Amino acid sequence: MTQDAIRIEGLRKTYRGAKGQPEKQALKGIDLSIPRGSVFGLLGPNGAGKSTIINILAGLVLKTSGKVTIWGFDQDENPRQSRASIGVMPQELNLDPFFTPRGALEVQAGLYGVRKSDRRSDEILAMIGLEDKAEAYARTLSGGMRRRLLLGKALVHHPNILVLDEPTAGVDIELRQMLWANIRKLNEQGMTIILTTHYLEEAEEMCDEIAIINEGEVVARDSTKNLLGRMDAKTMVVHPDTAVSTLPQGAGIEAELRGDGAVVLRYGSNATSAEQVLAAVRAAGITIRDVKTEEADLEDVFLSLTKAK
Repeated sequence: MTQDAIRIEGLRKTYRGAKGQPEKQALKGIDLSIPRGSVFGLLGPNGAGKSTIINILAGLVLKTSGKVTIWGFDQDENPRQSRASIGVMPQELNLDPFFTPRGALEVQAGLYGVRKSDRRSDEILAMIGLEDKAEAYARTLSGGMRRRLLLGKALVHHPNILVLDEPTAGVDIELRQMLWANIRKLNEQGMTIILTTHYLEEAEEMCDEIAIINEGEVVARDSTKNLLGRMDAKTMVVHPDTAVSTLPQGAGIEAELRGDGAVVLRYGSNATSAEQVLAAVRAAGITIRDVKTEEADLEDVFLSLTKAK
């Protein structure tokens, strides 16, 4: 069996347009491999194709062409095994309001053919913090509790892969921390996690590897560390001892004076060294009280790769 949790080859999806409208290519030949045991980020602007990929993986949308292999099972040749290998926590709060959390988990497990002796509804309820709400109707649960229940439903059939579609969108800090504590625990137990999120600092902290999708194509795919390393831009913030009258000047250096009196210097690390920047500061007659450097974060990488062509 392949060592990839998921392998996608030449994946295309074309939606027919409305009457008189052209077809829309949602996916334009995606090639992507996701290693087993990783926390993998799938990022991109709205309409980039992330949800289409997730829905194809979950078996909710039929692909136009290409090959999808989930946990070693070809999606076309072994649809039941491939679908049983993956659990999806959707972004939408699609819960039956007349089921209790325990009932919802039991029904979901039954749909996946999990025998009663193998079900672990109470264990899942404890993990997601809904033990005391086990017999409450779903319609009485808060939005945060409903989101926890969606996570529980995605886990009832013991999947090898868990897909989280914007899991912390619109939730409070406490729930976000609880969700991520659970995700870390599941990953430590060997589960592969696939995450889509608009919180780039979240992806930067959680993900081992990241693929960035834009306009139906993969525009970058690398380890989080390497993606951050692609950005050449650096920023140095100098806090002077006295008010600055002359800004530093030098090749490749952009300087501006902040409202608090600090001097912000931007430069490319490949062309300009930190020592050259400091030399320009000293040449401007500035005595340094404090200095710090800032490197690009994932937001910078994301924007640079998805900006309009």
